[in-house]
Amino acid sequence: MQDTLLFNSVETIFEGRAAVVFTDPKPVFKEDGEITPTTLSDTHAYMPWGANNQMPFDIIDLIESDETLATCQMFNAEVCYGSGLVYDTAQASAPVADAVEDFTLDNDLPSYFLGVCQDLKHFAFAVSVIILNSEATKIVRIIRKEACYCRFAPADTNGRIPRLYFANWRKFATIDDCEIIEMLDAASPFADLRDRLKRGDTCRKFAIVCRVPTPDSTYYPIPYYGALFRGKWYNIKRLIGLAKEAKLRNSAPLKYHIEVSQKYWDSIFKSEGITDRAKQQARIIEEKQRILDFLTGAENSGKVWFSTFYVNPNGDEQHDVVINKIDSDKEGGDWESDIQEAVNMICFTLRVHSNLVGSVPGKAQTNNSGSDKRELYTIAQALQKPYHDLLFAVHRIIIRFNGWKGVKPLIPFIQLTTLDENRDAKTVTTDGKTDK
Repeated sequence: MQDTLLFNSVETIFEGRAAVVFTDPKPVFKEDGEITPTTLSDTHAYMPWGANNQMPFDIIDLIESDETLATCQMFNAEVCYGSGLVYDTAQASAPVADAVEDFTLDNDLPSYFLGVCQDLKHFAFAVSVIILNSEATKIVRIIRKEACYCRFAPADTNGRIPRLYFANWRKFATIDDCEIIEMLDAASPFADLRDRLKRGDTCRKFAIVCRVPTPDSTYYPIPYYGALFRGKWYNIKRLIGLAKEAKLRNSAPLKYHIEVSQKYWDSIFKSEGITDRAKQQARIIEEKQRILDFLTGAENSGKVWFSTFYVNPNGDEQHDVVINKIDSDKEGGDWESDIQEAVNMICFTLRVHSNLVGSVPGKAQTNNSGSDKRELYTIAQALQKPYHDLLFAVHRIIIRFNGWKGVKPLIPFIQLTTLDENRDAKTVTTDGKTDK
């Protein structure tokens, strides 16, 4: 049996814990040593992507570890996609239009094109594989090969990369695990294709690489957003998130301070005839829980608590129960301005205005007008022109090789309109055509 009754207590006690973060400051895009070819067999070798050949997967992990970075990358890919790749047959004859229709039905162009847009935005290059028919008279298939699973063979004495190897490089790959694909000359793929067929080449599957020209790249381009990992803001944003999580997990904020007079408990014991001290302690715990239940829960909103009080000889009010609500700052809000700055720096590096993706936290951020957002979206789409030109190369080859006169690749984009046009958006193309 307890000798004393425990009137004072904190009902919920969180275990006191601390957090420490260990990080590996390894370079993401730059390597300290020279990268040499890795041998697959007596006749095959490839150039590793990074010192351990895991660089693209490290990049993906870094992107997927940050909400803002992942959202901005997907936004850039979607803007590059526009309204999707189409083969414009407005100036083509009916037989050619039918042949183009058959080709687009045989190939999943939306999935293919969104995939190469993501590869281009993530790794600054994309790989398309064209497949010819057995007679080598038509190109019948176009397939995307995920850039992160592609590795290039060492270049020959003329600087040409002869082939690429497609495999799951997350694990150790042997020559038996690789799909070996002949690669057309990146500088003149169409001339290389015709020259191979003239020489009687029996290969019917070729890879064409679309590469963003960068100032410092050899086999694998270094994307422009690599500056984000060389700088500090990516790490700052992650550390802010870890600090906020640690504070929220390891703190036990008090919402109410409840003062209960000794007389209140005595009155309960007297009215209910409780004399046993163990039962009195159990009744105290029950009454505390009843008060807590009264204070919490949406169903208790608007209820009123009545309690008695008296005035002592000094003129002070003495209450049976007093409930004081503790006003405290929002937990984890210490870095509110810092997280906004970090998010803006990431969006700036990826050339995405934060208002277009809604990634700036807080309620007080500057909110652009509808006209500003419309212009920002139009500018974002206009900046995709060089990437579209690069992506069109393989499709111009397909159209030319298949003899589809009057056909050209197009990527229409959605242009947001003003209210005077009586519609929310319209589809336009770079050749001046607009949907009616």
